[in-house]
Amino acid sequence: MPHTGQQRRSQGRSSTRSSGRSNPRGSSSRHDDDAPIIPILARKVREVEAKAQKGKVGPTNRTKYQVIAFLVREERARVKADTSYSDATRAELLKRLDGVATILAKTAARDTSLIQLLEADAATSPVAQRLRRDWLLESGAELSADELIITVEKPVVESVVPAELAEKQVIPQSVKARQLANPFLAPDFSQAAPQPTVRRRLDSWELMGPLYKAFELGSGGGAASMDLPDAPKLDRLSPRGLEVMKHQARFVESVREGHRSFLLADEPGLGKTAQSVLAASVAEAYPLLVIVPNVVKMNWAREVERWTPHRRATVIHGDGQALDAFADVIIVNYEVLDRHLAWLGTLGFRGMVVDEAHFIKNLHSQRSQHVLSLANRIRKATPGQDPLLLALTGTPLINDVEDFNAIWQFLGWIKDGKPTAELMERLEDTGLTPAEHAFYAAARSAVIDMGIVRRKKLDVAKDLPAKRVADLPVELDDEAIRSIRDAEAELGQRLKSRYVRVLESRGERVDALHEPNTDLMRMVAQAELDESKAAGGTENVFTMIRKIGQAKAVLAADYTAQLARSVGKVVFFAKHIDVMNAAEQLFAGRGLKTVSLRGDQTAQARQAAIDAFNTDPEVAVAVCSLTAAGVGVNLQAASNVVLAELSWTAAEQTQAIDRVHRIGQEEPVTAWRIIAAHTIDAKVAELIDSKQGLAARALDGSDQDVASVDSVQLNALVHLLREALGA
Repeated sequence: MPHTGQQRRSQGRSSTRSSGRSNPRGSSSRHDDDAPIIPILARKVREVEAKAQKGKVGPTNRTKYQVIAFLVREERARVKADTSYSDATRAELLKRLDGVATILAKTAARDTSLIQLLEADAATSPVAQRLRRDWLLESGAELSADELIITVEKPVVESVVPAELAEKQVIPQSVKARQLANPFLAPDFSQAAPQPTVRRRLDSWELMGPLYKAFELGSGGGAASMDLPDAPKLDRLSPRGLEVMKHQARFVESVREGHRSFLLADEPGLGKTAQSVLAASVAEAYPLLVIVPNVVKMNWAREVERWTPHRRATVIHGDGQALDAFADVIIVNYEVLDRHLAWLGTLGFRGMVVDEAHFIKNLHSQRSQHVLSLANRIRKATPGQDPLLLALTGTPLINDVEDFNAIWQFLGWIKDGKPTAELMERLEDTGLTPAEHAFYAAARSAVIDMGIVRRKKLDVAKDLPAKRVADLPVELDDEAIRSIRDAEAELGQRLKSRYVRVLESRGERVDALHEPNTDLMRMVAQAELDESKAAGGTENVFTMIRKIGQAKAVLAADYTAQLARSVGKVVFFAKHIDVMNAAEQLFAGRGLKTVSLRGDQTAQARQAAIDAFNTDPEVAVAVCSLTAAGVGVNLQAASNVVLAELSWTAAEQTQAIDRVHRIGQEEPVTAWRIIAAHTIDAKVAELIDSKQGLAARALDGSDQDVASVDSVQLNALVHLLREALGA
């Protein structure tokens, strides 16, 4: 449908108001003067509703339905933006528009096939365009010559779902609910008119090869990072208790100033997720679609809640039955993306993030095609065709420089093997051609200025703590999580039975379990712990934590492999041999060379492994026993540590991290602690952290609260008992 400008509609409205007509009908008539299209829409929607009640929504009324929906969206946006209205008038007009919208929604509930007509990019027929024109003229709007002439061309709507995946598509119930409850996405009548073809100086040149070569040459070693604005002096972004680091604030400030497409290639540990969450907030890029590897999707949900607590995030699992389609941020992992393409392409996203964007480097893979087609759909549906698009990866190049191809296409910098208009204009501005040597440095800078941001830990070391622990919650597969939850429930019930027996033996009431005796709970937990240490066989806190470690093994190793590809050497710590074995098997399958530090090694073998890790550039990962390699080992060739299993003591965890964080280490150290979401693993991590307070207060003069002197195991059992009691 052709666009009707706000200024033109306002002029038509002003002429109606100033005509000097009286209003014998009272306030309703006055509001009709303010928005003369509303009574027309109200009359038309009643006509369509009457036909729907009789089950006769034929082609003519379907067209009316679509035009009413488009005009309701446009009128709503105009009323909200018009500053000449009083608050009372604006509220009344929006209320009347809501009434029309409610009737549309009820009609769609009778005939769900009408929902597809409500999509912002739904094709419109010449008949629909004529209806819209005639109703606007009836309302007194002044239309331009272009709007009076109806074209017969239909826009081409690209399907985001390949034919072979059509039968695989699922539409979660909450998505249907969202479409029925709020089907009126902001319209986009601003499809740009075709621009006259301008002959450019570089049109006859093949440019992709020279652009790739420009990055291969490296431009004399210059950093591949665009200029960013200075960080604001006041941090207005962080929620209470958090602080944005300077390099993060500079990136977000660039988004605030209007930049909308980025290859954010910061090294791991520099907070790319937090930067993306805050960028979406300042750009108002909601709803936001986030596509991520499975291992980090829970962490994304947590970071959204942490940095933008006023926004809701939802994670798609499997067929999406637990999905909250009304959330601001929708997170989906690559593995299940293909079955959700149909509805993801219609939800009206205003931003899209692709995490670990090197996953789409193969343009011919289905994964890449799905991501690129969704991005194209989002770009076309966003007003101004300028959504927030973020590609996150510490390793944009895996094999060769052409790995940039898919990422640049996702960001809209290239299309069909050629630079798009904005990049072409930047290349033209260089005044050079690929025949000139100076072109390559200038072309590289032109691409970087499109939105490449790359910072290394060393670049921002003064902003980073010398050592930090970053929790990475992971979602276990269905079978593993069921087994673990069953084990937790079994142990909790055993503790509860013991607790009830003690109460009964004392002659105390057992009907007030929601107000438990804390001392008695500790006594019951201690008895259970003593028995667990003395005997095996039954499910206990030690076997349960081991089971969680085994379930996390592959996910922790997968994340370690990603880190190794991004930043180089990584130290992987685990408590149990079977977890170490599973990790080494995965690393071998990924072509990563490893060394192993275990308790059964000779001193000579251990030192040889340490030397190889610190000096051999081919060795990517040191797989270490948390107990055997936690002391007396120097692994400072790495600055990233992965803790695949949790220790029972804060000291053991600190000792492991300090194998890397020691004198001679030139980079800030990050320890990535893998936490199994929705299990006692999270509570154990919390208890370990609470133990840090004792040393901080006793030795470092901190005023940090000191936790109970009870062991982590004992407190974990008390936690399970408290849950079983429902307290």
